[in-house]
Amino acid sequence: MVELGLGMMRLPILDENDFSSVDFDQVSKMVDVLMEAGFNCFDTAYPYHEGVSEVALKKCLVERYPRDSFKVFDKLPTFAITEESQLEPIFSEQLERCGVEYFDYYLMHNVSGYSEKGWLDVDSFSFAKKKKEEGYIKHLGLSTHGNAEFLDNILTLHPEVEFVLLQLNYLDWEDEGIESRKCWEVARKHNKPVMVMEAYKGGFLADVPDKAEQIMKECNPDKSITSWAMRFVANLEGVFLVLTGSSSLEQIEENIAEFKNATPLNDKELEVISEVSEIINANITVDCTKCRYCVDSCSESIDIAKIFDLYNKEKILGENEWSPIGNAYVNYSKIPGAGIASDCTKCELCIEECPQEINIPEVLKDVVKTFETEGYGFTN
Repeated sequence: MVELGLGMMRLPILDENDFSSVDFDQVSKMVDVLMEAGFNCFDTAYPYHEGVSEVALKKCLVERYPRDSFKVFDKLPTFAITEESQLEPIFSEQLERCGVEYFDYYLMHNVSGYSEKGWLDVDSFSFAKKKKEEGYIKHLGLSTHGNAEFLDNILTLHPEVEFVLLQLNYLDWEDEGIESRKCWEVARKHNKPVMVMEAYKGGFLADVPDKAEQIMKECNPDKSITSWAMRFVANLEGVFLVLTGSSSLEQIEENIAEFKNATPLNDKELEVISEVSEIINANITVDCTKCRYCVDSCSESIDIAKIFDLYNKEKILGENEWSPIGNAYVNYSKIPGAGIASDCTKCELCIEECPQEINIPEVLKDVVKTFETEGYGFTN
């Protein structure tokens, strides 16, 4: 049976310029709504919201419900590990932050080429396996943004992995870079149950171009735009959990309703999402899902995810001179300590952190050309 879970990477915040300012009151209401609907899976990770996501899980869930009434998913940050001595302190800190004595599901986080130091040079798989033997982990899995061949090799090398977390959505299904469908097929080949992340592609599939929305509504006027994305992933064979990265109480309520009514897509609808994918891809300038991994690595404090979100919206609207979105960029630039696109030093550390493999410094060059103009008060 497929379940719906709350992915706690994009929680509501009190200050849009402080990602650690999690709105605990609203998160508690989101937890209540999910639990009341009969769903009890909550997914967090060490770096989410600068560490505050795990704290939010403790305050909003663990301290308010019996331990046997919910399941906690957490992850070992392989990309932040360079030596074995880090493993025990990080794991212990996670247990303390979350306020639990064990994790129901624990994942090796974003196992990929750029995180090799954390899982290949350091034998963190053996560490996690030991923690499972000791009872601190009930089920061990991994998440990855690697391609299908990489995933196949990892699952062959580590048969102890019980499940995988993959980026699956209809937009990435046939994408040659992400290989969403091929990765799903590898998981099925190894008989590994699948968790779904990025079902809405960081919000792209909740706010599609007008032309795409029109086609979807003509095909099925009774279904919301976001429901198409949910219906696609919730009916994939082998999927046991779909994570929704809701950022508000309203979003989680909508996602619950969509999940409960996630009837399979028919042949006509599958044809429509293929057409919709082509339209969306033609409108997306930069394929950012706002995961924020790059933000933590930026020495110039550039909120890359926020800037790319503004940039994409500007390009989709096709604005030429002044626009409200450009004005929002100006307002962001005036925040004390905030780095702007032109502050990029091209160190490329952000590229190593990006699951979508975006050449961030190159895109930031065009952001400068788009927003940092005389019309917005910038000078060369």
